[in-house]
Amino acid sequence: MTIKTLLTTAALTIATATSGFAACFDHEEVSMTCANGTVYDADTNTCKVVSG
Repeated sequence: MTIKTLLTTAALTIATATSGFAACFDHEEVSMTCANGTVYDADTNTCKVVSG
């Protein structure tokens, strides 16, 4: 392999690794989806049935 091929491979590997990290970095808010007729209860971290 030539040095050009090695450098290209290394650059693509680093770019892929850092883009995956950047996509998941500093996310503190999570979205919770509950079924119809239920609502998310943050105290118990579960979906509760809506009554009434």
